[in-house]
Amino acid sequence: MSLLSVEDLVVRHGLLQAVRGVSFDVARGETLALVGANGAGKTTLLRAIAGAHQAASGRVTFDGADLSGVPSHERVRKGIALVPEGRRLFVQMTVEENLLLGRSADRAGDWSVERVLETFPNLKPRRHARAGHLSGGEQQATAIGRALMSNPDLLLLDEVSLGLSPLIVDRVYASLQELISSGTTIILVEQDLNRALSVSNKVICMLEGRIALAGDSMTVSRDEVTKAYFGLHRKGAGGVPA
Repeated sequence: MSLLSVEDLVVRHGLLQAVRGVSFDVARGETLALVGANGAGKTTLLRAIAGAHQAASGRVTFDGADLSGVPSHERVRKGIALVPEGRRLFVQMTVEENLLLGRSADRAGDWSVERVLETFPNLKPRRHARAGHLSGGEQQATAIGRALMSNPDLLLLDEVSLGLSPLIVDRVYASLQELISSGTTIILVEQDLNRALSVSNKVICMLEGRIALAGDSMTVSRDEVTKAYFGLHRKGAGGVPA
């Protein structure tokens, strides 16, 4: 049974349909990469799964339970953690204080401040520094660590490398690789196609709120994903991406 099942999900921003009839499954331990141009609906989709944006129709099922009508804070308690685009840390609080906020979900698990600092060693000397004084990479590590402190079954990562230098992105992805190797289930929104394909089991390319292409990261070609990204993919019978 899938850990997460999204069925015919529709999400709106006012009159605009940002997500249009999206369906997919994620198995426990998988990493799914969501790619697509700005405005394709990736962030809205993550927010809808996390309960931060109400769906107009469709269904999200998590660990066998229908999440319709379940608010975001209850979804955290059920095991879904979102690392939002822009990190959204409490800048006047220290790294450790931001991390400890993740414990408010009161879920049992192995994640602690010490384990987060082991996973993101660049945070060790910054443990008592205010989040507003951190570098972009340190802020991203803190945001991911705060989510991990809730001991999630599913980690939603939105735009991990946004605004970071290539060197810092390398460091963040090295830590992410450890999470993936440990069996953490992840949905990752990433603009860097090479990185997205390299760390994921499956990839979904979104275009104008719909799934333009879905496949295994090891078998789908970069050319196929690029064509889907720009709407140049071929259509098979019944309008299904070929």
